[in-house]
Amino acid sequence: MIMVDKNLEVETIEQIVNIFGSFDENMKIVEKHYNVKVVHRGTQLKISGDEENADKAQRVIGGLIGITAKGEQITEQGVRYVISLVDEGMEEKLNTLGKDCVCITAKGKPIKPKTLGQKKYIEAIRNNIITFGIGPAGTGKTYLAVAMAVTALKNKDINRLIITRPAVEAGEKLGFLPGDMQNKVDPYLRPLHDALHDMLGVETYLKYVERGIIEVAPLAYMRGRTLDNAYIILDEAQNTTPEQMKMFLTRLGFGSRAIVTGDITQIDLPDGKKSGLKEVIHILKNIDAIEFCILTEKDVVRHPLVQLIVKAYEREDVRKAEKANDRHSK
Repeated sequence: MIMVDKNLEVETIEQIVNIFGSFDENMKIVEKHYNVKVVHRGTQLKISGDEENADKAQRVIGGLIGITAKGEQITEQGVRYVISLVDEGMEEKLNTLGKDCVCITAKGKPIKPKTLGQKKYIEAIRNNIITFGIGPAGTGKTYLAVAMAVTALKNKDINRLIITRPAVEAGEKLGFLPGDMQNKVDPYLRPLHDALHDMLGVETYLKYVERGIIEVAPLAYMRGRTLDNAYIILDEAQNTTPEQMKMFLTRLGFGSRAIVTGDITQIDLPDGKKSGLKEVIHILKNIDAIEFCILTEKDVVRHPLVQLIVKAYEREDVRKAEKANDRHSK
């Protein structure tokens, strides 16, 4: 094993602070993953370790320097994502991230794809009439879809924005909730309201709702309508039945686009009910202007623990499938 020192130069102390993170938490991730030591003096960085690992750590830090140069804040999730790209020999693709601003929030924060999967998802929405965003929790499926729709609304590319989701209980019952039907379904729509508040601000959002420019409603409210010049988002689509999925997709009118998001590992339908999202993947594949974009645990941009939880459940699903196959083969 050959031990080496690798050196890097960073432009400013502020970039060093960003790269290392609070209490050096970001750099500790790099040091632990590659078994190296990273120290800095001023804007000079020194990486010490065996040759292969020191080289990879240097490439990771180089990628982080590139992210800071674009004015982005380095997060723990961002460090782990750059490490995964370097380990796969794909770090050159980092240059494509951070350039594409999807939307500016009401507080002036730019919304950008943070992973290559998210970037592909954004491009699919731009280039197709119907886009399916399928992946685990925390991959930004809904948030980025809303951001794209709000941008189209602001640019006057569409006249209306309709966001819907099926009111299916995740182990709970609607009946015990107080109030009328709208009060009962509002908890299911809360994540959508929150995303719109972020993008537009509460006042603008309420004004658009009052004028009928934005509508957030349960999927059942879509029946019998034809929606022209609109962005239509179906969220939590794994909880639609095949009949509901067909009903939603056939609402599409002239000048409209649809985004369907869902996680086929979190289906809350009663036993024996088929998921419309799982079925539509096979029915509509290979049709022009429709694209299925699959996001994975690598695209999770929430707390790093969410990524580990997603992986753990995926391993359990594989174990159960193998066990079931063993039983059938006997």
